[in-house]
Amino acid sequence: MTDQPIETLSHIVQRGQVWPRMAAKYGVENPVPPWKTSLDGLCDALDHGDCAGANVPTFKERRDEEDALSATLYADLPYPENQLVSLAHSLLVRGVIDEAELRQRLDSIRARLEAS
Repeated sequence: MTDQPIETLSHIVQRGQVWPRMAAKYGVENPVPPWKTSLDGLCDALDHGDCAGANVPTFKERRDEEDALSATLYADLPYPENQLVSLAHSLLVRGVIDEAELRQRLDSIRARLEAS
């Protein structure tokens, strides 16, 4: 595991679009971001899935990496944003996901959100 910055994730941190700020901007009172349940489900699937050969972190590895990254590279993000970005970092470093594909998906989501 590397604690070196990843460009796409660094850009996310720099944008500062964290849930408390976005909720206040749009008048949303729910303190939990709408994507938190998806993040929890993804973590559960990674923890309990059969990902042999996919270089997916074990529960302990995932949590240890999350703790380390949340205290260093992603210390400026609140929870659960730091959990989400730390997971993405771990999966990128392990080659489970590709940074170019992540960037393309983020661009696609942003385009859909800004079109509405």
